Amino acid sequence: MHKDLFNLFGYVVQTHAVISLLAIILGYGVALALTKNTIFYNHLKAFILYGVIGAIIGARIWHVFIFQWPTYSRHPIQIFEVWNGGISIEGAVAGGIVSLIIYSKYHRISFLQFADYLSPAMILAQGIGRIACFMNGDAFGKPTGGNFGLVYPKGTIAYDYYGSQPLWPAEVWESQGDMILFCVLFMISKFYGNRLGKGWLFSIYVAAYFVERFILEFFRGDSPRYGKFTGGQWSAIGIVALDLIFMIYLIVRDRRLKVNFK
Repeated sequence: MHKDLFNLFGYVVQTHAVISLLAIILGYGVALALTKNTIFYNHLKAFILYGVIGAIIGARIWHVFIFQWPTYSRHPIQIFEVWNGGISIEGAVAGGIVSLIIYSKYHRISFLQFADYLSPAMILAQGIGRIACFMNGDAFGKPTGGNFGLVYPKGTIAYDYYGSQPLWPAEVWESQGDMILFCVLFMISKFYGNRLGKGWLFSIYVAAYFVERFILEFFRGDSPRYGKFTGGQWSAIGIVALDLIFMIYLIVRDRRLKVNFK
């Protein structure tokens, strides 16, 4: 685990930033491959900057108001100090989706079809992004209560919380889970994409990731609780509920299309 990579002209280049940039590049590359020979290929090139900006804004808002509002409510000026860290993958997903909706409506293209193409790329980027969290020593687990688990070094947020106690590898598990989801979504996209109606791959991606996130939050040691669940779990519950409603809409839509086709 190396939080800082090297010093460049007095500026410390952090591992988290480099891996996050790599996540964006690799996710973008996969998205280009999936949209090749479609109208979305050129739109993706135009959208990527807006998508990244939307993801960053969403990630910050989510972190502040869902995960750490008790802290920021006492120090509101720190809300704008993004350079000090503090982003949420859940918020990045939400921000990216909102920016994609706006872009799609403005250019009068199918948001659902565009989102289907981007879903495997997004979960891949999320999985790589969790590696950045591991190297940075954040998004960590709670103590295992035994002599097994991850022990974070001094200088990390995890060490400030729990010292040398072994912790559950929550962020590592999430990265691994995201990689598995990427393989599943990629295979569905390549071999069954034409058989699925618009929006289904995107809906599967949303449901699968947020169910995964809900489960892994039980092992997190840095998430404040609001009653029985953490902020991440409450938001996951809300998003999965909305996605289930969306799936019902897709089922009804597809049945109507079949009836009209007959």
